[in-house]
Amino acid sequence: MPRKEIKSTDIKARFEMTKGHHKDTFENAVKEGRMDEDFLPLCKYIAGTKGYFTSSCCAGRVALVGLGKEETKKESAFHRKWHRKVSEKEVKEGIKDFTGKVLWFKQEPIILHIGAGDLEGARKILEVCEKAGIKRAGIKVAKEGKFIVEMVGTHNITAPVKENGKQVVSEEYVEYLVKKANEKFEKNQEVIKRLEKEARKALK
Repeated sequence: MPRKEIKSTDIKARFEMTKGHHKDTFENAVKEGRMDEDFLPLCKYIAGTKGYFTSSCCAGRVALVGLGKEETKKESAFHRKWHRKVSEKEVKEGIKDFTGKVLWFKQEPIILHIGAGDLEGARKILEVCEKAGIKRAGIKVAKEGKFIVEMVGTHNITAPVKENGKQVVSEEYVEYLVKKANEKFEKNQEVIKRLEKEARKALK
């Protein structure tokens, strides 16, 4: 059977409904203090445009993640997490307090999803990503009236630090991980600023 044509008015209505939903979700997150402050100016701008919306974001974080015997994502749980730069003392205390199977030190990159109503809008988002220096970006959702581009930063660290109750890295290496993680966290912030600058130029 031939594919049923979707009316342009229905596509527009779908986009407006989707944008309205995500705008409400964003505003509630701001009111409840669940919004990453580093992304706040960019997300506020996107929410005020006619053709775009944001669906989720994370400005990067430093974390200690506990894993079970199989070391699968399903078993993972945050032991400690910080949406900011961290001190050596905080991380060392977190490692010391962990009593599970395996503990990983992680510095995670930015993640952002921006939506548009059509393919042309999604292409503009991808162009913004390219100009901002974000190398990992692609269209995650492609439906009439709803295109979502996912972008993920490349500044990250993942390293095991404790297993079966024994710290498997030296204190000096923990200090090195903290230093590098804080440097990469700053780079994440720089990427967000570039992204906002390019978005304000291209996304209306």
